[in-house]
Amino acid sequence: MNTVNFIQKQLNLSDKSINATLKLLSEDCTVPFISRYRKDATGNLDETQIEQISKLNRQFEDIVKRKESILKSIEEQDSLSHELKQRIDESFDLQELEDLYLPFKKRRKTKADAAKEKGLEPLAKIIMSQKAQDILFLASKYLNDQVSSEEEALQGARDIMAEWINENMYVRKNLRRLFQRKAVITSKVVKAKKDEEGAQKFSQYFEWEESLNRTPSHRLLAMLRAEAEGFVKTNIEIDKEEALDFIENAVIKSKNESSEQIVLAIKDSYKRLLEPAISNETLQEAKEKADKKAIEIFSENLSQLLLAPPLGEKRILAIDPGYKSGCKVVCLDEKGDLIHNETIYPHAPQNESGMAMKKIRSMVNAYNIQAISIGNGTASRETEFFIKKIGFDKPLQVFVVSEAGASVYSASKIARDEFPNYDVTVRGAVSIGRRLSDPLAELVKIDAKSIGVGQYQHDVDQTQLKNVLDSTVMKCVNSVGINLNTASKSLLSYVSGIGEKMAENIVNFRAENGAFENRKQLKKVPRLGEKAYQQAAAFIRIANAENPLDNSAVHPEAYGIVEKMAKDLGLKTNDLIANKEKISLIQPEQYITENIGILGIKDILKELEKPGLDPRKSAKVFEFDPNVKKMTDLKTGMILPGIVNNITAFGCFVDLGIKESGLVHISQLKDGFVSDVNEVVKLHQHVQVRVTEVDEARKRIQLSMIL
Repeated sequence: MNTVNFIQKQLNLSDKSINATLKLLSEDCTVPFISRYRKDATGNLDETQIEQISKLNRQFEDIVKRKESILKSIEEQDSLSHELKQRIDESFDLQELEDLYLPFKKRRKTKADAAKEKGLEPLAKIIMSQKAQDILFLASKYLNDQVSSEEEALQGARDIMAEWINENMYVRKNLRRLFQRKAVITSKVVKAKKDEEGAQKFSQYFEWEESLNRTPSHRLLAMLRAEAEGFVKTNIEIDKEEALDFIENAVIKSKNESSEQIVLAIKDSYKRLLEPAISNETLQEAKEKADKKAIEIFSENLSQLLLAPPLGEKRILAIDPGYKSGCKVVCLDEKGDLIHNETIYPHAPQNESGMAMKKIRSMVNAYNIQAISIGNGTASRETEFFIKKIGFDKPLQVFVVSEAGASVYSASKIARDEFPNYDVTVRGAVSIGRRLSDPLAELVKIDAKSIGVGQYQHDVDQTQLKNVLDSTVMKCVNSVGINLNTASKSLLSYVSGIGEKMAENIVNFRAENGAFENRKQLKKVPRLGEKAYQQAAAFIRIANAENPLDNSAVHPEAYGIVEKMAKDLGLKTNDLIANKEKISLIQPEQYITENIGILGIKDILKELEKPGLDPRKSAKVFEFDPNVKKMTDLKTGMILPGIVNNITAFGCFVDLGIKESGLVHISQLKDGFVSDVNEVVKLHQHVQVRVTEVDEARKRIQLSMIL
């Protein structure tokens, strides 16, 4: 089996598409570049399919390396038979390979090893053949200075047989299937920890039992977290008698004295070797599936958050609300640069609302503010009401934005480098303002795990989580495109083909030489070669460039095609762009080249119609219910406006404008069965909800979208 066969076995794709994708990946082409600019080569594969091919290719390489390692190890032990080598060569299942290798694995001395040293392996073989009758007489032949009795000899033989049963591939394979189908997970409280702080949040799992294959990912991760924190003990098991019956049927061929010894060996093997190993494998497999599901949800939430509607280049006054320490206020220009900051004290204990109003009104006028952004943390609602009382000389949009991760950004090296002369409170307020202007550009500066979407991010596989989230950020950045002359180092680092070091070189080059005037200038950046330019060029934008295509998603390799299109229509390139009437006259088939096929040409025509179009919608002001300021204001039956601020496998959380978010369980999203929460709601979606339960003691709010 080769790589393509291995991938085809799991993905229903043509070998042509797989080969082309593998070739492009081997040439260091990025996923966004391949999916956007090499559609004709891959057969129009999307980013997800290309990532799957890349992942399976790595899996295949890992399997090949493991096979080589296993073969080498067995060969060094002079135990590699022709039949065993053939079985290893033909297997491309890691679990099966490990089962084949199990008898030859280096390990600590076992009971079976000790019994073999005493010369009891021949006895075990005779009993295992199930032909011996007088077992005690047979055992007496193996007494020596290390074996003093027939029972000791039989015990040693059973230890050896138990190991053989454990290494039996048929037994292990089918026992795994039994666990996968019928395993039950139980959790029981650790009595000594029951009344400790933090225990109550896991009280649901103090006495819990359910089928493992029906356990939702979030519940499994919650149980494992409870166990990790020492509040419960979990266990994975199947019906013991069913397992033993299966092994006996698989191993025992006849009923006699030998089979009685084998039954004892089976019970020992199951209890001591098979059950612990297979139950651990089963739990690990379930955990991997739960991780995958949790990471998928996290990735989807992050994508929706990064692609949230931007307000655009506006002058923004941003407020990080607070009580005793006051509200930190900053004024930002159209590019997000800080032009003024100060602190106001409109709330208790100072209650200087009159002075604070004058200062806000003065800043709005002095800095020509066009919108106000308020963080949704402590004192957010009070600050929003305070701002809306002010009589401004012009209409102003007031937005409440999530400040999740703002404190992480404000204390980061990125923030210190941007604002070395300001403290964390100023930096946090700047972030609140910038994430209204352009959420994507600001949020890429923050570790995705700190943004406040998803669940159990610290419990899942961290390497897998980082890889998926980095890939998600890259997809989002490249789907939007970035302004080369204003993008931060953080944003640039996610552009196809760039990376962190190259982003730093671009920023330094920009600082030394001024704004880029065209895409070709990228080639002058130190260490940015042809390959990086090929991958990055079409994802960066240069506003007001001499060549208008430099502010579009048309790749420089296709500029000649666009120029020919314009010439054939008797136009200049400038006159063709956004000219739908003329573009509709173009016959795509006439412009196919060796490198750009019909799919690429059609993409070029779409881009020419609306060059550089931002796929994101525009930000809209949202109004919470003015009568709900805290949890005690909520009453069962209330219909309230809210914003979806987190999505999980079991429902979504909705911001009602107070500190505590409410949960809409998946069963309450709409009438009828819902299999995927994302089919009904999206992050930051404006929704109407009904309050169904308010639990002030546990700070929990239950909501329904079935009104």
